[in-house]
Amino acid sequence: MTQDTETIDPAITPHRMTIDWDVPIAMDDGIVLRADVFRPATVGEYPVLLSYGPYAKGLPFQVGYPSAWEKMVADHPDVEHGSSSAYQNWEVADPEQWVPHGYVCVRVDARGCGRSPGFLNHFNARETQDFHDCVEWAGEQPWSNGKVGLSGISYYAMNQWQVAATNPSHLAALCIWEGASDWYRELTHHGGILCTFATHWYDMQVIPVQHGNATDARVNPHTGQSITGDDVLSAAELRANRVDYGSDIERHHLEDAYYTERTPDLSRITVPLLSAGNWGGAGLHLRGNVEGFLGAGSQQKWLEMHGEEHWTHYYTAYGRDLQREFFDHFLKGEDNGWDARPPVILQVRSADGTFTPRTAASWPLPETNWTTQFLDANAGTLTPDVPAAAEIAFDELGDGVTFAIEPLQADTEITGPAAAKLFISSDIDEADLFVVLRAFTPDGDEVTFRGAIDPHAPVAQGWLRASQRKLDPAKSTPARPWHPHDETEPLVPRSVYELDVEIWPTSLALPPGCRLAVTVQGHDYERPTDEVNRLSNFKNDLRGSGPFLHDDPSDRPQPPESSIAGSRPAARITLHTGADHPSHVLLPVIPR
Repeated sequence: MTQDTETIDPAITPHRMTIDWDVPIAMDDGIVLRADVFRPATVGEYPVLLSYGPYAKGLPFQVGYPSAWEKMVADHPDVEHGSSSAYQNWEVADPEQWVPHGYVCVRVDARGCGRSPGFLNHFNARETQDFHDCVEWAGEQPWSNGKVGLSGISYYAMNQWQVAATNPSHLAALCIWEGASDWYRELTHHGGILCTFATHWYDMQVIPVQHGNATDARVNPHTGQSITGDDVLSAAELRANRVDYGSDIERHHLEDAYYTERTPDLSRITVPLLSAGNWGGAGLHLRGNVEGFLGAGSQQKWLEMHGEEHWTHYYTAYGRDLQREFFDHFLKGEDNGWDARPPVILQVRSADGTFTPRTAASWPLPETNWTTQFLDANAGTLTPDVPAAAEIAFDELGDGVTFAIEPLQADTEITGPAAAKLFISSDIDEADLFVVLRAFTPDGDEVTFRGAIDPHAPVAQGWLRASQRKLDPAKSTPARPWHPHDETEPLVPRSVYELDVEIWPTSLALPPGCRLAVTVQGHDYERPTDEVNRLSNFKNDLRGSGPFLHDDPSDRPQPPESSIAGSRPAARITLHTGADHPSHVLLPVIPR
């Protein structure tokens, strides 16, 4: 089919939907973006759920991400309840689950992606303006009641923080499902250490569906149209029509204007929001959902935290019911009790992988018993008392050092942010610290959890490059140190430095006999296993840290036998403990 817009007869569509394919939305610079619109067959004015992103609106979830789809529907059959899944797309709302409830679903291909032409440059000011204008367009259509809600996972959540800070007049509510809010600290550099995820993601999930990429022969099964548009661009033209994303990130190794353009002023957000995070999301979105909730200027805002895979609960009955109650209240004006909900909605994680619902009045939880456990380099333990002075050294690329508490005498829960204060020295002018909270059974076996991406993730993780240890005291709290990452301060070899490491939020209830531990090492956490786990949309095997690795040779030390030119040597790091160097971890213990 070649026409720009086609309306499918609602009589032959599930739930009597009217579908307008490839609707043009003109931008102020002449670029025309393309949107698919799913709306009730009955003429009327309805609230709009809008998403704007790069993954090609004509690519079915099942085709583009088969391993993720197959696992989700096998483990959670309620995902498909009431839907043919014919219109499922990656990380956006299924219209068959929303249109029958009186909503219009609008999916827009971002500039330079799918069927929308233009220069591809993620999350920059131009893209945010495009998104803003799409919101205003949707609010002024004859099928719209003038209220637009934003909904989606990951990319479709991250850019909600940005556009909401521009305050479109028709924007009425945000459902930010697992979406980072700080480009530098959550997407590209963890504690100042370069994460390779963004570059790999761009190569595997975005470039193949760049507008004009005729090497991708996939088509929208409903229209027969190419998912990458009708233009056919050469390889050279495609390269010229997009940023070199990986190179851009490598060039900007400190937080500068490149990142501030892409990180919104959260205080400017005023509309109601539901920020839904995942306990297993260390490495990308988890921190952003919490920080976005705390920083947003909205008077009506809620934080929800859950488990399972990154995309799962957005589609399950649990997630859909939560979203629908939220949107029904703010987009339809229904008095359904949503505004009476406490602002914090938690699914508390247990060691056996189950979850228990709980609500709270604020974050961190008001009843938190902030508990300090000191590292004892002599005994290899965590202790509530300051130990005698000691030190222990480890190689940056070696196994690191682990400190464990005594076996728990009672049920114990930690829920909230954590932090480590470490006193270290290095034999060179740099050191990278990876801090991992872990749990062990009474028999000494490690307890891992289903992460947002990795099936065997640890309790929590934190990172810090020692040369970027400077704190911003105005933004820091004991449980959440904040580093400006605007300059490097090389170490003087063998001098001792105090480092405050942010450990991303977590939740875990452990039974008696189990042990909590903290591992300090100089590389990514990796679970010892011969098991091979991989998803179709990631380059690496999943061994504990998912795709959120810090292994770029231009940024990280390499083994001595490496022949990579320019890489720095690995450090010999010494961890100091005791009264003069009170290295410790601060844990959010919740009274049972």
